[in-house]
Amino acid sequence: MREETVRHDITVVGGGLAGVCAAIAAARLGRRVALVNNRPVLGGNSSSEVRVWVCGATAHGVHRFARETGIMGELYTENQYRNPDGNPYYWDQVVLDAVLAEPNIALYLNTDVREVAAGGPEENRTIHSVTGWTTGSELLTTFTADVFLDCTGDGLVGHLAGARHRIGREARAEYGESWAPERADAELLGSTILFYTRDAGHPVKFVPPSYTKDLATTPILRNRVLRTGDNGCDYWWIEWGGGMDVVHDNERIRDELWSVVMGVWDHIKNSGEFDADTLTLEWVGSVPGKREYRRFVGDHVLTQDDILSQRRFPDRVAFGGWSIDLHPVEGMYAATPGARQRYADGVFHIPLRSLYSVNVGNLLLAGRDISASHVAFGATRVMATCAVVGEAAGTAAALCVEHGLTPRALATDHLDLVHRTLLRQDASVLGVANTDPDDLARAARVTASSTLRALDVDPTDPTGPAGPTGAEVTPCPLTRDVGLLLPVDPRLDAVELLASTDLPDGAELTVELWDTGLPENGVPVNHLLTRTAPVPPGGRHWVRVRLDHHPEHPGNAVLIVRAHRGVALALADVRRAGVLALRHRAPGDAAVDHDIPEEEGQRVLQWSARELRRRSFCFRAAPATEAFAPQKAVGGYQRPYGGPQMWSSAAVADPERVGEHLQLDWDAEVRLGTVHLVFDDDVDEYLNNLHRHRTPFEVMPELVRDYRIEARTADGGWRTVLTGRGNRRRHVVHRLAEPVRTDGLRVVVEATHGARHAHLFAVRAYSA
Repeated sequence: MREETVRHDITVVGGGLAGVCAAIAAARLGRRVALVNNRPVLGGNSSSEVRVWVCGATAHGVHRFARETGIMGELYTENQYRNPDGNPYYWDQVVLDAVLAEPNIALYLNTDVREVAAGGPEENRTIHSVTGWTTGSELLTTFTADVFLDCTGDGLVGHLAGARHRIGREARAEYGESWAPERADAELLGSTILFYTRDAGHPVKFVPPSYTKDLATTPILRNRVLRTGDNGCDYWWIEWGGGMDVVHDNERIRDELWSVVMGVWDHIKNSGEFDADTLTLEWVGSVPGKREYRRFVGDHVLTQDDILSQRRFPDRVAFGGWSIDLHPVEGMYAATPGARQRYADGVFHIPLRSLYSVNVGNLLLAGRDISASHVAFGATRVMATCAVVGEAAGTAAALCVEHGLTPRALATDHLDLVHRTLLRQDASVLGVANTDPDDLARAARVTASSTLRALDVDPTDPTGPAGPTGAEVTPCPLTRDVGLLLPVDPRLDAVELLASTDLPDGAELTVELWDTGLPENGVPVNHLLTRTAPVPPGGRHWVRVRLDHHPEHPGNAVLIVRAHRGVALALADVRRAGVLALRHRAPGDAAVDHDIPEEEGQRVLQWSARELRRRSFCFRAAPATEAFAPQKAVGGYQRPYGGPQMWSSAAVADPERVGEHLQLDWDAEVRLGTVHLVFDDDVDEYLNNLHRHRTPFEVMPELVRDYRIEARTADGGWRTVLTGRGNRRRHVVHRLAEPVRTDGLRVVVEATHGARHAHLFAVRAYSA
């Protein structure tokens, strides 16, 4: 047996998406990182070994403008470009390449950490090292570091270090959670094994193995739905082990899951109830995808109320949007539905105080083992949320090492540093504005070659995107209530809607204006006013609705048009930045999943934007909007938050020849060494890593493809200092080979990937 000891600034144990994003974040901040994973591939439950699709804050398109940015956003969009068919092996390579691109990461695959050296009193312990065994290499490696991250999912490192943790469900009274049981117990969410099928094009028989479960002896045929078109995560409900110890009984749980997978396939192939003659099994998992085990205790325990009230923690460092999603302990054998779900009105926030151990001073947490109650964990456990938590924890670890701080001291006394660093990375933090004192752009005057001032989708405007040479316009009968989410900046005096009616005497529309409650939401929450407006008979007419809405602060509003038989609104195949068309659910419609009954009173499920993606009702808003003003790209939020929060040029004729620019001017010369650009990759578009894709675009059309950065010369001219060609990234960091002294900078957009506006969420400029 060989032995070695290695030293890094930070050791990350666990190579799921939480660990991957933590390691990349810390490495990009200059720290030397060991990433230790006990499997041969990265990605955890999302890898080709398990094949769970990566869910997150968008919640399959339920939430608006909610897709993750930062490292998880890079993985999503790179996979969309490389892997539009959702091949799980290609996804493995996307994740691996992201790690291999960082020279500060030392990757240790197939290395199982099973020993932890820690010391100190119970309430103030310190990890000194962890030791892992690499079977194929017969190598025992001891990892020493200043800070350790437990991204193992099961929480083994923290457990061996003596970190306080919980397993099971808390009592209802402990945190006042209505979804918690009356008494605490040890029940958990179970594990799942998935399978893939394909059509072989010729008859294929299936001889069931000896361990195949006879489904007729189980409640499955009565209580679950089997379909030949389903695949992979469609069978998420093949779940078991919640009443056991999902770690200690892992092998038994795997065997039971295998037996049911074979039983499901035997029933589909051999019962005679399905047209499955040419179908064959392509893949069956061998590693159970675990949902829940240890949850560590931090300085804050995230609770049900934190999730549903969307509590804005001062130390928020990440966000999620998945429902509180809890499953019956019996799993696939339960007589009840496979899940119970409850969504907040929008995304929820996760505090830094939930990402470190309350009693192990140099232990940070990321993934499904963070400090949360069992109920709140039902929303935080999905992988894209684990990933953004990983980036936040890795960033915190790097700052702790750099400044000699404990995680608690960082969360308590240095929040500005944390937020500035996360925003500089374009990480998934919401509602925090850029106050970076080193960002020279914040002191500049900001102008643009043009600015989008008309908030409209107008097919009668020949220069607009929905004009006569633009998008198709079709009638949308008002068989149900519809809505328009609009940015209001600074006010909304009136809206005109393009409507028609086949009623001989015309009709009267009822139109209401609602606010969204919180800037991160996109659903009607508070009723503001009601108006009526006549629709004349015969042809399309612009119907004007006077609103006189003058909010104290810019934000979003929802214009609701109530259902009216015989009336239609004009619907255009146009996406307008900051605007969403909404449709109220009809009776019997499933908001998310027909197999899961829905809780009453969920606003976000009553109003759907998914069916009308990249379409809009034709409208004209007055007065002209300031929602796309040039200054939005400097010192702002870097993503939609109570409005689009970006600069947009006016419409151009040709996406291949845009020629619009954003300009920064300083009163005196500055020294420029680095420029950050944050482009628009449409965070409202739902992306997925595997086979549940919902977009035809390999690259988002709004993303800037070609651009150049120019600096003003002493004689008032402009010279190009940087160029970007074929860009497909949202966040681009340019470091100049030689610093430039100038009093002016401009970003010239030459081409997009198809959009007719130039969009910039942020321009940042630094001296070094």
